[in-house]
Amino acid sequence: MKRTRKSSLTAGAALLLWGLVLLFAVMMSVPWLVPHCGFLALFGFIPLLCMERIASMLGARRIWMYHYSAFVLWNAFTTFWVCNATVGGGLFAILANSLQMSLIFGIFRFSKRYFRGALPYIFLAVMWIAWERVYFDMDISWPWLVLGNAFARSVQSVQWYEFTGSLGGSLWVWAVNLLVFALMVSLSNGDWAFRYNIKAKAALVSACIVAIAAPFILSKCMFDSYEEKYDPVEVLVVQPDIDPYQKFEAMPQSRQTAILLDQIELSIPDRKTAADTSSVQAGSPRDKVSPLLVLAPETFTNDVITNDLSLGRTFRRFISFLKDYPGVDLLFGASSYTYYDRPDAPSYTARKVRDGRWVESHNSALVVDGTGASEIFHKSKLVVGVEMTPYPAFFCKVDDMLGGVMGRCVGQDAVSLLHCGDIPFGCAVCYESVYGEYFTGYVKEGARFMTVITNDAWWGNTPGYRQHLSYSSLRAIETRRSIARCANTGISAIIDQRGTVLEQTPWWEPAVIRSHVNMNDGVTLFVKYGDITGRACTFVFGLLALALFVRIVLNRKADYSRSARLR
Repeated sequence: MKRTRKSSLTAGAALLLWGLVLLFAVMMSVPWLVPHCGFLALFGFIPLLCMERIASMLGARRIWMYHYSAFVLWNAFTTFWVCNATVGGGLFAILANSLQMSLIFGIFRFSKRYFRGALPYIFLAVMWIAWERVYFDMDISWPWLVLGNAFARSVQSVQWYEFTGSLGGSLWVWAVNLLVFALMVSLSNGDWAFRYNIKAKAALVSACIVAIAAPFILSKCMFDSYEEKYDPVEVLVVQPDIDPYQKFEAMPQSRQTAILLDQIELSIPDRKTAADTSSVQAGSPRDKVSPLLVLAPETFTNDVITNDLSLGRTFRRFISFLKDYPGVDLLFGASSYTYYDRPDAPSYTARKVRDGRWVESHNSALVVDGTGASEIFHKSKLVVGVEMTPYPAFFCKVDDMLGGVMGRCVGQDAVSLLHCGDIPFGCAVCYESVYGEYFTGYVKEGARFMTVITNDAWWGNTPGYRQHLSYSSLRAIETRRSIARCANTGISAIIDQRGTVLEQTPWWEPAVIRSHVNMNDGVTLFVKYGDITGRACTFVFGLLALALFVRIVLNRKADYSRSARLR
């Protein structure tokens, strides 16, 4: 009688597999939830790899259920807070992101039919990092759980991100997980005792120790030895603490503007006095007064018309206020609009106002001073669904049929700088601070320091706003640029070039920070050469994918030949 393959697991085996799934989800979630726990990610994939190995040895079916569930739990534990802003969007983000991760793991399992030894595991690592790299540039992009982000709250561990960026951290995570897993497998299957000689044992153990310890040691040395050049510019970060769910309904814009300007006026009385004195002594006060940049949060106002900024009441009020403060520039966020008078739509994203009139919306950052001189920057990395419609040629038509439920903000094609006096700086608007290589664009254009303006209150008092703050620390390390961060309800912060948060505000309280950030003209290797790690892993993935394809073709030809001979 022909023996059939066992298709069901015992209760104990199933419990073991689900236990490993849960252990993976917990170990990979803790770094995003608890400060200084990034090191757990170095071992977090081991339970998942053990689950796959045990399930395969037991002949379990539908193993995809285990690894997909593992990724769903990890995504849910760390990013559940998205549901506070949009339940549908949050669930989609969790399930879709998990599906992509699970697909990668499924391809890895498939590759084990054709690759032997360590090769399928190397294939898994480079495939994962290649996906992370591509994910940064996709229209539907949610790279919140890039593995290198696990160290965002452990900045003393990853000072070498100035060379590699966050994907260097992803490579580190995979290298340690796979080396330790290889050590565990060799101990469990007898290779350690019967096949490995002393040199092989020493090599494997040494590789594990070096992979774990060397980056920590290098980073600590870099952290302790790094010295910022003292080249300060003064900043005033204003946190007005206005509930975003109420700001455009319950409180008029004039009242919000008054709250912000009152905070500014109380914080810089000396600047007004200095300006009055300077105006007597010189015809151009800005020549005598050192620059000061005031930061207000993202989408502070919604009455900015890019065709003619003077039409905006808030914009005019800011100019009137700043006339008494020469040398002071105000950076603020705005929902802005560009109007077009033409018979046809100027773009897929434009909405019709009336016959012959169209409007495009933006999430913008503006700088203005008391003379009325201004600059504007439109956010480019937009949140899918809420701010932008992906693949607009198709989905804008679908959105029109649904009544226009998706956001249609239009961003810039490339980054541009703003100026405080004559000092160039970059402004990453909210979600843009998650994108490391994109962030370097400001520095390449000549930014001497960076700002981040955001509005994180949509998520409530959850880990979301703390995670978002921590990503700014990674951007500071990668570019070695100090960052002034302004959040509507917190956390606003001053971050130095080592990624250390020097000052921060409380959550959901009106607050200001008056401080300095040091400017820098230097360029890191990551800024100069970009994401070398991601490109290298993508190249290796391409080679291995080609090798896998060739093996599949050759194996099928061999099977066909055998079948032909048997006939």
